[in-house]
Amino acid sequence: MKRVIDRLTRRDAMTFAAATAAAAVLPALPAGAQTTALLARKIPSSGEMLPCVGIGTAIIFDFENDKAKFDERAEVLKTLVGGGGRLVDTAPSYGKAEDRLGELFAATGLRDKIFLATKVRVAPQDATVAEMKGALARLKTDKVELMQLHNVRDPNQSLSLLRDWKAQGICKYYGITSSFDRDYEAVEACLKKEKPDFFQIDYSMVDRNSEQRLIPAAADAGCAILTNLPFGRGKFFQQTSGKPLPDFAKEIDCTSWAQFALKWLLGHPAITAVIPGTDRPQYMVDNLKAGQGRLPDADMRKRMLAAFEAL
Repeated sequence: MKRVIDRLTRRDAMTFAAATAAAAVLPALPAGAQTTALLARKIPSSGEMLPCVGIGTAIIFDFENDKAKFDERAEVLKTLVGGGGRLVDTAPSYGKAEDRLGELFAATGLRDKIFLATKVRVAPQDATVAEMKGALARLKTDKVELMQLHNVRDPNQSLSLLRDWKAQGICKYYGITSSFDRDYEAVEACLKKEKPDFFQIDYSMVDRNSEQRLIPAAADAGCAILTNLPFGRGKFFQQTSGKPLPDFAKEIDCTSWAQFALKWLLGHPAITAVIPGTDRPQYMVDNLKAGQGRLPDADMRKRMLAAFEAL
């Protein structure tokens, strides 16, 4: 899945003044600090509850021979788990991310506390099986919670192989993802026909192309829905940088622009969890706060979107 960390723009956004003073103190908080419980939502196919804020690993976990990054990412994972989160999403196509996660799980002992999601490419079956085995080896695990077929583009795509893996216990759930608008029609057909446990899509205030058809189709098919790129590849922070939060943000217990974006997503009743990428423990704390306190209803989501578009 195409995903980038909103590194510089988010850093700028975290420095704006009075309206976001609460966010400014986040670095002083201990890892995983929180004042209220993190919301969890039901996975439709099983009834299992999944915490609504996780983390994506593209780019930020793709590094080699960098102890400082390794230690910092370890703190990010500890902060996620300490704050009540579990979901970590990765893929073989994310460079060295799976390798680093395997090492981080071994170093931190967190593997059994993680809802681990990875992916395999649409490819001939032998290649798909080989990629799955490689992913498990890199992650240093014999199974994952979620295996996803990455970037489905065939309306007749079969998910029988993933269903077999679920039956074998290789994965607890299976799903599909999409990254490209041109594939949406095919993805919609696959969702309706195959009814996977999970569906992952990019969705944000900046990019709402999946909102009208794909997200309703996934909900109707009984999928848990994960959303990535919640900050629109940094475009959200570019638009909000230096701007005060709307006064009404306090009505949904929102103290930062990042929370504003994530709470808007989580206010959609079909969205199970958001998976923003982050490389800093304090940003992880901030993200987790989006899943605490009040969330917007439909009218508030419209108000939030109007405020964002007026910036």
